[in-house]
Formats: sequence, structure tokens, C-alpha cells
Amino acid sequence: MGKNTMMKRTIRIHADNSGNKEILNLIPLLVGNVGLIFTKGDLKEVKEEVAKYKVGAPARVGLIAPMDVVVPPGNTGLDPSQTSFFQVLNIPTKINKGTVEIVTPVDLIKKGDKVGSSEAALLAKLGIRPFSFGLVVVSVYEKGSVFSPDVLDLTEDDLVDKFAMGVSMVTSLALAIHYPTLAAAPHILINGYKNLLAIAVETNFSFRLADMMKEYLENPNKFVAAAPVVAGGGPAAEAAPVEEELAEESDDDMPFTLFDDE
Repeated sequence: MGKNTMMKRTIRIHADNSGNKEILNLIPLLVGNVGLIFTKGDLKEVKEEVAKYKVGAPARVGLIAPMDVVVPPGNTGLDPSQTSFFQVLNIPTKINKGTVEIVTPVDLIKKGDKVGSSEAALLAKLGIRPFSFGLVVVSVYEKGSVFSPDVLDLTEDDLVDKFAMGVSMVTSLALAIHYPTLAAAPHILINGYKNLLAIAVETNFSFRLADMMKEYLENPNKFVAAAPVVAGGGPAAEAAPVEEELAEESDDDMPFTLFDDE
């Protein structure tokens, strides 16, 4: 009986005895060379701890390279009789003090390529173990839910960004189909306010918040503050009361609603 079969049988027995049917969600994940790690600790910390344990692995013939393999320049320690390996792979070398020296870095194997016999033999002679074996967290189970381990790497900033993106999508959809939602309410009110201003400008209808707009359109120079002058205090001194008056007038208007026409 295989390892996975034993784990599946154990999980089914536990589900029957405990009544915890949610744990059966683990069974579809028990495929291939997998194992289970049980913990009461922080899942992110457990994932980081598991990733620390790796051992070097040689490049075997026919293996699909999981990463690029670069042979660094420098003295190989091999005698000149071994130059045939380098010549087959078009690796530039020179003889230095009776040993073979690689002149420049060499991209020996590309990720996704099969390891050839010459590449494997050369790496073995150089004592390079380019690959590694270790545990990789492929799924996380918690309280009946199964999710990708990438979720554990999310920060609070990532969650805020995703929430903001969701609110933006809800707002855009609500505005497009003219369906009122809490997220779209500010935009609906602002758009309504703009429509009321447009009607007030084109007709005799008016309300308090539209009066300043009409007054500005009729006499825009009234709202232009005089430019300060370096010499003399006349124009600069006259500009200050105008700005202050506008600020006070704007502040007084704020408590009124958009539909207050008193």
C-alpha cells in the first residue's frame, strides 16, 4: 500500500470518527510525492522555516533544468588533458600554471533545457552541484479551507490595495448601470450637483450654492486677487481683505445642503 493511500485512509477514518468532514478536502491534494506538516504556529513562519532546508543536487543527464546554470570564470584545477570537455561546449579557456582556467562566465544550461552528457560530466568534474532538493509548500489547509501558499506572503498594504481596487470596480459598475451603492454615492451626489449648477446657469432657477457660480460668470474680475508688489504696500494690502472675504464666504456656504435654495 502506497504512502498516499495510507494518508487518505487515515484522513477518512479521522473524518468518520470525529465528524470533521471538512478535512476530506485534503484528499484531492495527496497526489505525487507529497507530505503533510501539522502545526499550531504561524503559517507564514512555518513556510519560511521549511524553505530553509535544501540540499545540493548534481545535474543528471536528461534532467530538465529548473534554473539557469552559469559556470563562473577562474581556475578549474583540472590538468590540460581535460580541455576536450571545454572544447566540446565551446568554453574559452587558457592554461595557467599547468591547469585549465575558464576565461569568461559561461551560460552552460538554460532553464527548461535537458541536461546533456557533456554538461553533466563537466559540472561533475568541476564539483558544481547547480540544483537543489527541498520541501516546497504547494497548498495550505486551515479550518476546512484550502488555498495557495502565496496568500501567506500578502501584507496589510497588499490587502488595502486589493480592497481599494474592489471598491473602485464596484463604483464603476454601479455608475455604469445607474445602480445606487454606498461606494458610488459620493460620485452620484457630485454629478447631481454639477447637473444642478448647469441648469441654474442656463435658466433663471437659482439656489445658494449656485449664486457664486453665476456671480463669477458675470464678473470674473471680482474674484481675481491683485498681484502683490515688492515696493509699496498698496496693492498687496488691498488684496488681503478680498481673499479673506472669499474664504469666509466659502466657509459659510459649506454647512448648507446641495438643495438648500434659501
